[in-house]
Amino acid sequence: MQILVLIKQVPEMEKVQFDAEKGRIDRKSAGVEVNPFDLNALEAAVKIREKLGGSVTALTMGPKRAESALKEAAARGADRVFLLTDKNFAGADTISTSAVLSAAARKLGDFDLIIAGEMSVDGDTAQVGPQTAQFLEINHAAYVSEITSVSENEITVNTSLWEANYSKTFNYPLLLTVTKDLNSPRLPSFKDKMKARKIEVEKLDYEAVKNQLQVKEVGFKGSPTWVENIVVPQKIERETKVYNKNETEKAIADLKEILAAKNLMEA
Repeated sequence: MQILVLIKQVPEMEKVQFDAEKGRIDRKSAGVEVNPFDLNALEAAVKIREKLGGSVTALTMGPKRAESALKEAAARGADRVFLLTDKNFAGADTISTSAVLSAAARKLGDFDLIIAGEMSVDGDTAQVGPQTAQFLEINHAAYVSEITSVSENEITVNTSLWEANYSKTFNYPLLLTVTKDLNSPRLPSFKDKMKARKIEVEKLDYEAVKNQLQVKEVGFKGSPTWVENIVVPQKIERETKVYNKNETEKAIADLKEILAAKNLMEA
């Protein structure tokens, strides 16, 4: 089983600041980490490899510092790691990112299964996985919360979508985007971390995908969407009132009065 895992290095969202004037995250304001949902994707890939054999490849697009995310992926079980990095890729939206990732996936080989986190915590769009499947012209299942069975020929998953649960069986090739309910990612051992420090992060630039994508299709030039503005909502102050157990009837009467004033019930 040949498995590709798409990962992304993201800012530590609890510490990161926003540049409202430029309409984007100030990525220098906080440290970085592997997108948490992608750790679930990597864990799923490693478990499938342990059962069926094969290899796990991790791929990300980003600046040189994203090598640290790939080395963490190696410590957690990835056999090979690749970094898509080129100034031409800068400023990419989800469509341009998906186009480059799919082009790289084609170049790296014929993968039976591609797994990604359902979304990245710095964007929350949940678009890159499905769009990558669309560019590759393969089936995909989004919001996968459980893998109920997997074999060399097919995989059965449970997905949670629109307040309903679905059980679906697919043949390969296939792309999955997974939720945090799927598993609990294992922590790498000290030995695995030391081994990962020596792994070669193989780099791919625009030259590697230029036969599939024109330069006008990547990065900012190839991005039909952009952030117009970022607005940080003001904290909402709410007036509260507390009743003791002897004031039940008064509480009910006051609540009725409030609802009636807002035309939420008949007076």
